[in-house]
Amino acid sequence: MTTQDGDRLVIDLETQHSFEEVGGRDRLDALKVSVLGLYSYSTDQFRIYREEELKALEPMLSRASLIIGFNLRRFDYPVLAPYLPLAFDRLPTLDLLEEVTNALGHRVSLDSLSEATLGAKKTGHGLDAIRFYRAGDFKQLGDYCLNDVRLTRDLYEFGAQHGELFYLQRSGQRQRCPVKWGALL
Repeated sequence: MTTQDGDRLVIDLETQHSFEEVGGRDRLDALKVSVLGLYSYSTDQFRIYREEELKALEPMLSRASLIIGFNLRRFDYPVLAPYLPLAFDRLPTLDLLEEVTNALGHRVSLDSLSEATLGAKKTGHGLDAIRFYRAGDFKQLGDYCLNDVRLTRDLYEFGAQHGELFYLQRSGQRQRCPVKWGALL
């Protein structure tokens, strides 16, 4: 699959190791990528990239008009940085977690946003992805990762169209979160 210049991409990645195994949350570069899931707006296709295929992402990411994800700047980009010689801080990025956190003043999980906004849930947890990787179950690992990509894409589109997302408070009450990326659709 090739993407065109100026493509909008939605990405998410899974890791080979847990925070505990690498000595904490400040060692993101040591987590190592197991797979990266990508959705391309120009081709309307989803694709999984395994660790050994990550170099193929460099031209796509460097030419993208927008890279969309959930916790990209504080997680995905630092984990991906050892693989690609890119200035990640200069990539055109829409980090949904950052946008929601800025609007609300606190973090909200992808699962909470997805369930309250889309009526859909994540299919597992990041530790499940590590387990799939270690078992060599790339089918389940890819499905799990691409489900998160799909949820992120759908949240992005919902927010662009409606100017808001919803999340669940700890009490289970559904709350509104205004968002301002409509011009980026």
